[in-house]
Amino acid sequence: MTADHDHVPILEALAEYRGKGRLAFSPPGHKQARGADPAVREVLGDAVFLGDVLASGGLDDRLTRGRVLERAEELMADAVHADHTFFTTCGSSLSVKAAMLSVAGPHEELLIGRDAHKSVVSGLVLSGIDPVWVEPRWDPRLRLAHPPSAADFDRAFDAHPGAKGALITSPTPYGACADLAAVAEVCHRRSLPLIVDEAWGAHLPFHPDLPSWAMDAGADICVTSIHKMGSGLEQGSVFHLQGDLVPPQVLKLRADLLGTTSPSVLLYAGMDGWRRQMALHGKELMGRALHLAARLRTSVERIEGMHVDGRDDLCGAGLAHDLDPLPCVIEVEGLGISGFRAADWLRQHRDIDVHLSDHRRIGTQVTHADDEGTVGELLGALEDLAQAASGLRPVPPVEVPDPAELRLEQACAPRDAFFGPVEEVPTDRAAGRVAAEMITPYPPGIPVVLPGERLTEPVLRYLLTGRDAGMNLPDPSDPGLGTVRVVRESAE
Repeated sequence: MTADHDHVPILEALAEYRGKGRLAFSPPGHKQARGADPAVREVLGDAVFLGDVLASGGLDDRLTRGRVLERAEELMADAVHADHTFFTTCGSSLSVKAAMLSVAGPHEELLIGRDAHKSVVSGLVLSGIDPVWVEPRWDPRLRLAHPPSAADFDRAFDAHPGAKGALITSPTPYGACADLAAVAEVCHRRSLPLIVDEAWGAHLPFHPDLPSWAMDAGADICVTSIHKMGSGLEQGSVFHLQGDLVPPQVLKLRADLLGTTSPSVLLYAGMDGWRRQMALHGKELMGRALHLAARLRTSVERIEGMHVDGRDDLCGAGLAHDLDPLPCVIEVEGLGISGFRAADWLRQHRDIDVHLSDHRRIGTQVTHADDEGTVGELLGALEDLAQAASGLRPVPPVEVPDPAELRLEQACAPRDAFFGPVEEVPTDRAAGRVAAEMITPYPPGIPVVLPGERLTEPVLRYLLTGRDAGMNLPDPSDPGLGTVRVVRESAE
């Protein structure tokens, strides 16, 4: 039977709820905005509170006999060519953990690209899964990591035949994409599942000129953030499933173990509406976004001192397999400034926020929400930045290690290091010690140091010089990085 993508079950149920004027003697306690603080109502508007109802016993009856959420998930699965789809209101940070737990358990091995997001590492700490790290493809010129290749995973499986499956991140926050079909083939040759952390790829199924997305490439589980490149609200995430290597009941059980029992209907509605928008108009909307991104890329190239990383930069020499052109990553090193300084200047002087910044570039993502006006404002701000750059206060250089120095030895399992006996030592005396915490430049949120990894001078120097240059390090116990949390020496 053909799915009717004109329908939005969650939005329709919300409209019915309002139309009937239901009187709730149940959470949420604001009672359809009546009890909310006036200042909050003024800023947020009553519509936020009017859409904030219980999922069961509110949006649906107490036994969910209306199948409101189930019908919305079925339509989403149809729109993106999956067998099953599950909504979550806890972000892809939860979704990827649920996916990991559905494939491997405590003390079992899972192959994971080392360029994984910190949420994957959190999943290792919580689950006790033993990671087998698969090295990314390192670009020594751009100082960027791209997803591992299928051959990299093939060799890792040969070395670890007991591994339960694999997890890869694609696209990266920089737009680099893996050859997912080839990686899936490596897994399926061994009857093992592939998980794809495709948090940055919600838009990929909806235009033929975008890279292939995980379900079409044969992945078993795919995690997608609807809020990153789509129209969903923050924390709106879905995970998709296909094939028979992971039972849907198992994936749902693992998600229920981690998820909230009070999901936000507002977030559900955002995801439901995004699905209809893309199913009906996705090709047109994504086509326009691609046109705008191409214009932005061409125009930035005309600004002296700037360069947009393109297909030739990221996909040459056997590095990234493909490129999503919508994250326009702009090199600013030619201006004599860091990406950190550029991001701060754009926010302070032109009220423009960029997605990511690092020691030499900024990331400016274009979505279907942009138009000629917004792209024009960004270009004007970038031109002003180029003019102002020579007068900006210089920042100390970031000492980025070579690939061989950047990779740390995994001395013990992340869970054991995180929960074991620990102590804090001065950072200048931490080399050789085993980390008991994550240290993650954010965004994009890929940890430089994981619990259980042995610290080295080059990595510590990178983090300290990064801190001095403006790198954001939100997760170490000492935000100033004067000390590092390490495994107690007697326990090492």
